[in-house]
Amino acid sequence: MPHRTTAPAPGPVTAEDVDHAVRLCTDLLRSAADDAAWERPAGTLTWDCRETVEHLADDLFAYAAQLGLRTGPPDREVPFRYGARRPGGPASTVFADPKAGREGLVQVVESCGALLVAMVRTTPPDVRGHHVFGASDPEGFAAMGVVETLVHTHDVAEGLGLEWEPPAELCARVLTRLFPDVPAGHGPWPALLWATGRGELPGLPRRTAWRWYGEPGA
Repeated sequence: MPHRTTAPAPGPVTAEDVDHAVRLCTDLLRSAADDAAWERPAGTLTWDCRETVEHLADDLFAYAAQLGLRTGPPDREVPFRYGARRPGGPASTVFADPKAGREGLVQVVESCGALLVAMVRTTPPDVRGHHVFGASDPEGFAAMGVVETLVHTHDVAEGLGLEWEPPAELCARVLTRLFPDVPAGHGPWPALLWATGRGELPGLPRRTAWRWYGEPGA
């Protein structure tokens, strides 16, 4: 595991951080004026804005589900059935009913976010859940949920033409928890965008592949 070079932010990533990130996301999504814009590409992704929001909801749901097992982390995700709306779209368990419109889509994110918040609050800290990058604890899954929320809201905001910049302290906490390889000396939000292949930092090449490190510390 790379040596940590970012300065530690005060406190762990918590359920309240997940709740805060999801509320900021849903507030922004509700502010979008043009319903037709949901068919636009989400930032640099190949998915449209609606698909990206559904993918975010699915991430939040899936992380809550991984923490629901008490038999130890399996070698795969809990085997819900996954599918995609269209070829090339994101595979998901969670889909919003298109007839419910934008508000229904936002409610799906809220509900899945609340599931993760509840699981992070109530799961014992020694429980481990499966993730492809390594088994993680409730705090790790909270941090993953925050990162997914912040960066996919960024993707959708670009597609919808909305301004989006989350709180620096929230970005700093998840950087410290999940991205020990990000160099110090940069603003937390630009650093998080760089860490997830969405931005540039002075003197560093843009990432074309990335991962986080969710395993609990010793």
